[in-house]
Amino acid sequence: MTAPALNLAIAGPVARVTLNRPEVRNAFNEGLIAELTAAFTELGARDDLRAIVLAAEGKAFCAGADLNWMKAMAAYSWDENHADATRLADMLWAIYSCPVPVIVRVQGDVYAGGVGLVACADIVVAVDTAGFCLSEAKLGLLPATIGPYVVKALGEQASRRYFVTAERFSADEAKRLGLVHEVVAADALDAKVDELAAAIAANGPAAVRACKKLVKDVAPREITLALRDDTARRIADIRASAEGREGVQSFLNKSRPSWLPG
Repeated sequence: MTAPALNLAIAGPVARVTLNRPEVRNAFNEGLIAELTAAFTELGARDDLRAIVLAAEGKAFCAGADLNWMKAMAAYSWDENHADATRLADMLWAIYSCPVPVIVRVQGDVYAGGVGLVACADIVVAVDTAGFCLSEAKLGLLPATIGPYVVKALGEQASRRYFVTAERFSADEAKRLGLVHEVVAADALDAKVDELAAAIAANGPAAVRACKKLVKDVAPREITLALRDDTARRIADIRASAEGREGVQSFLNKSRPSWLPG
């Protein structure tokens, strides 16, 4: 039997999704794309999860497209290429739009479509030896499906450069540009990821999901009367909710809210 392209484990409120194709540097193929889409769709529908960690086995986080998959694509018609790219776009959207916060654990190099995975996450922790590269132009291609997410995360000016040069850049540079949030030594990687997952889990679960949605909703909008009213309605909704009332009372009474263990 073929090993699954993903490993999935759930411990309490945290799910871990691990790319499991180390022999090909966790490169994408049809199977991995389908499994990632299904995993994030299913995990996002669960009310008991507080965070999802996306990780990878082996030396590389993700090397982009699998060579055998690329060989097959070389003979595709336009319609077949479009359908194939749509499946990749749907996978990226499943991760980006997942209502549960996503933390990416980058333990090695990230190339091409792998940068898209990183850009779709809410929080990115990378080992200090990791390199990043938007390498598509070297092959006469372009980072189209990952483009909307990478430009949001990396910024327009940096994307202008790295899309067209296909240069490799360091984890420290990725942090400076905003693609990565934390850069740590290899022996501190898991501790930092666990610390961030625990920080999320200590907050009100409905509030966390509402916060994630708030950022995505307000980021592209101008501050108009309509937006100001929208935000006022959102805070009124959560203040009036059971979780919001409990959280405020717990703070005032110096007691523990029910979402914290013990």
